[in-house]
Amino acid sequence: KMAISVFLFVPNIIGYGRIVFGVASLFYMEDSPYTAMTLYWLSAFLDAFDGMAARALDQTSQFGAVLDMVSDRCTTLALMMTLGVFYPKYLVGFQLLAILDIGSHWVHMYSSLLTGAGSHKQIDLSANPLLRIYYKSRAVLFFMCAANELFFMALYFVHFTPGPLLTLFGQTHGIWAWMGYVSFPFFALKHTISVIQLIAASRNIVARDEAAIEARRKQ
Repeated sequence: KMAISVFLFVPNIIGYGRIVFGVASLFYMEDSPYTAMTLYWLSAFLDAFDGMAARALDQTSQFGAVLDMVSDRCTTLALMMTLGVFYPKYLVGFQLLAILDIGSHWVHMYSSLLTGAGSHKQIDLSANPLLRIYYKSRAVLFFMCAANELFFMALYFVHFTPGPLLTLFGQTHGIWAWMGYVSFPFFALKHTISVIQLIAASRNIVARDEAAIEARRKQ
């Protein structure tokens, strides 16, 4: 008998906390930007610790991997929904980003589990080199995810206020606009990686299908 249920593993408890903070932020997104983003970033910040706790306490689990991915995707999706309301002219763009984000991660996780990996962050070293760097370097993964969230956060704040003005390179903009400009290239790269991830994972699944079909034909 297990000494402790997987549901009560420390990293999974951290994951539940992420969900609580993420859900709480929804109630403030419409008109309380600083409260909303404080809660939102508490949820995102805890993402840096669930994996550390899992490795330190030897409490890795497939449930924890799924909880981590679902928490990430749902909180970002909630913010994109809000941005779609704030910027209706770009609603289709936000919808496409949401589809790409959820679809690519779901297909990638399914592919990873088919090959026996415990998490979508554990990939075959023969996979695409860009994906290998993205998932094998915790520093790169953290930076790219943080930059992506900063871009969405910048768009969110700009809806309410430009923020303190800042002059750089002879240009004066609010601090939130500057944050958007700086984080945009990394935001674009992250979603390019999502496209690559979707294609690579789909190919892996199809390869397994073709191998299984070929095996059946030889029987």
